[in-house]
Amino acid sequence: MTASHPFAITLDPGSSGPNETGAWRMERPVYTRTLPPCQGACPAGEAVRDWLYAAEDGSYEAAWRRLMRDNPLPAIMGRICYHPCETACNRGQLDEAVGINSVERFLGDQAIEHGWRLDPRPVPMGGRVLIVGSGPAGLSAAYQLVLLGHDVTVREAEDKLGGMLRYGIPRYRLPREVLDAEIARIAELGVRFETGAPVDDLDAALTEFDAVFLAVGAPNGRHAEIPAGDGARILDALSVLAEAEDRWPVTLGRNVAVYGGGNTAMDVARTVRRMGATDPIIVYRRTRDRMPAHEEELEDALAEGVRVRWLSTISQAAAGEIVVERMELDESGFPQPTGEYDTLRADTVILALGQDAEVEWLAGTAGVGLHRGTLQVDPDTMATGRAGVFAGGDAIGGERTATHAVGHGARAARAIDAYLRGLTPPAPSVDTPVPLDRLNTWYYSDAPATVRPQLEAARRADTFAEVVHGLSEQDALFEARRCLSCGSCFGCDNCYGVCPDNAITKRGFDGDGLPLYEIDLDHCKGCGLCAAECPAGAIAMEAES
Repeated sequence: MTASHPFAITLDPGSSGPNETGAWRMERPVYTRTLPPCQGACPAGEAVRDWLYAAEDGSYEAAWRRLMRDNPLPAIMGRICYHPCETACNRGQLDEAVGINSVERFLGDQAIEHGWRLDPRPVPMGGRVLIVGSGPAGLSAAYQLVLLGHDVTVREAEDKLGGMLRYGIPRYRLPREVLDAEIARIAELGVRFETGAPVDDLDAALTEFDAVFLAVGAPNGRHAEIPAGDGARILDALSVLAEAEDRWPVTLGRNVAVYGGGNTAMDVARTVRRMGATDPIIVYRRTRDRMPAHEEELEDALAEGVRVRWLSTISQAAAGEIVVERMELDESGFPQPTGEYDTLRADTVILALGQDAEVEWLAGTAGVGLHRGTLQVDPDTMATGRAGVFAGGDAIGGERTATHAVGHGARAARAIDAYLRGLTPPAPSVDTPVPLDRLNTWYYSDAPATVRPQLEAARRADTFAEVVHGLSEQDALFEARRCLSCGSCFGCDNCYGVCPDNAITKRGFDGDGLPLYEIDLDHCKGCGLCAAECPAGAIAMEAES
């Protein structure tokens, strides 16, 4: 190989230069960038691997900026997301999943602490968009749309912004200063927020705006037909949580029974404990393994002194007590009555039996379909049957989590932008997440996950102080470095070092700081050693055409 050859920079320039063995090759190695399982499982579509890669050398602001492309609420979601990304994490099959959620929170908190700001929005595109509701779906859509250059107005019926982030999630999980800071950042980009401004006429809204995104949430608690005598006090969980938010005086009594088994039941039981109930009890008709609440929510409730009455249903309420019937599960797992009853003390009964969307005002609106109290949309574009009207969040049913709502808002924003420009909406990704067996895990040492510190259970009963704390910088850096970078090159130089033909050259980094390598196909004989030794599974062998 002569010095003028474009691939003259090798480990040993003389070892294979004269022997152009590429003609013997049956397969060629190709650098790939495949979908990591964390991103595939993230309802918000976060490019987790990319922002963890940026954080690995302490470039926290760069990592935050990469994270903010997909999710404008990292400090919020780093506290309340149930992190399905970690369930999917390949590292969990080696030792423990990467603490993705804890690093996300760390980056979000760093941004608030240091006052990081986003770049000004681009030249206005002229589109006028109305967002109805300021919950996570509405905030996400507003953020993405204003970055795309559209004029965005958010109208919120309540006097404070945040929707269920404020009125459905207790302060001990989400401090209000964090919520306010991330909403303020969105407002700084030019989003116009109007509070105390309910929308009840879609046709009128469409005469004022070019497109509407309905993010009205599901703020109405469901009720049950429980026979109640004089003096029985029955409330719904969302009303109690709202009262706790605004610190309205509410008398619950010492003994409070919460009827339900979801995350809202856990939240309200833990909240009333802090509001003075000394003996809160959850009444749930199935067994623990069938409870829809997340296990960590249940564990925290139990640690704080909340009791659970399994296989029970409330059959009657009276002043100061309830009658519960014992249940048993049939072969299909459905609870059946036994005719056996117990009486429990209960000054107040709180119903946490699910939530309904606030969509009655849309009934009969042309082109907007309703089914069992939820808005019907195209799952890829979030479009309703009415031109220019889109919807997302809890109002469309399905998985009702804040993370799903953030994803809905981002998806809708892309579709709204395409609609306003007269373009076809972008097609959803159909990539398959890279499995663990594509990685060469021999190169990774054991590194157990870092556990976030928590406020001691004994100190939680009389305070709304935050329970789960954030990671230190040292621990956040350690967690980021535990990422296996599944399906993406991270510049380890293994391919460069093991190639027997010196056919690989390092070419610096791309615009996102990712390393670039180039293969000299005149000398690569397709042995596949580089692919076999790649720790991240970022090299594939493709058949020669």
